[in-house]
Amino acid sequence: MKMNQLIVFSIYEQRYAFPLSSVERVVRAVEVTVLPKAPDIVLGVVNVQGRIIPVVDIRRRFGLREREIDLNDQLVIAYTSKRSIALVADSVSGVIGIHGQEIIPAEEILPGMEYVKGIVKQDDGMIHILDIDSILSFADIKSLDDAMKEEMGGNK
Repeated sequence: MKMNQLIVFSIYEQRYAFPLSSVERVVRAVEVTVLPKAPDIVLGVVNVQGRIIPVVDIRRRFGLREREIDLNDQLVIAYTSKRSIALVADSVSGVIGIHGQEIIPAEEILPGMEYVKGIVKQDDGMIHILDIDSILSFADIKSLDDAMKEEMGGNK
């Protein structure tokens, strides 16, 4: 029986997760440099050991109340199929192991949850398993690439 390793993080008391295999590291929030012309979901960029990584605000993607990044927040540096991104989380609770049959496909609960692959019910609530590759749409990625090229190229 296959065990899925998931990293679990919280935004406004709601827990989200995605496969640990998609995660590079978790770091404390740092100052985000605004990236003009980036898609709305992108707050800006951070420098992680010399690499410039876009910071994605899931609150915006899910239509949640926005807030400024707090020093207690954490950035989950994760790989999508196209690029590394940093996701802002209120907190990261750690890694859990879930058997495949414990994951309920999202469409069985709430059809149209395009960014959520599945849901895991636990004694203390539900965890939404995100589809890391759908967080940024194709248009978002193109717009982000253009904005980063322009900013890094010094064309201000």
